[in-house]
Amino acid sequence: MGRVFVVTLEGKIYSCKHCGTHLALTEDVLSKAFHCRHGKAYLFNKVANVTIGEKEDRLMMTGLHTVADIFCVQCGSNVGWKYEIAHDKSQKYKEGKSVLERYKISGPDGSNYWVSHGAHVGGSDADDV
Repeated sequence: MGRVFVVTLEGKIYSCKHCGTHLALTEDVLSKAFHCRHGKAYLFNKVANVTIGEKEDRLMMTGLHTVADIFCVQCGSNVGWKYEIAHDKSQKYKEGKSVLERYKISGPDGSNYWVSHGAHVGGSDADDV
């Protein structure tokens, strides 16, 4: 395997909680009102230093979406998903955007988001509500 290319972001960043690799800038947060099965998730206009998994259809709270999981390029941890296709016209704004699950990343101040037992959302992956 070749050498991993990692981009260093400048400014206030979100990073992988496992290895510290930069993933996104605070200025690229579009919404903090998203949810996943483990709690909060943030929608980003763009992310860096991720690889994209296989596309698959998922039925989420806002309808059917074709998504692909995204992984930290450095350590391989699953950090969220990317919206490839929104099948509902009202959800088209999500296409090409990525969601980072808050409990899988460190915040701009280095803080981690820990899930309490009451924060779990039952069922399959969720998105904004």
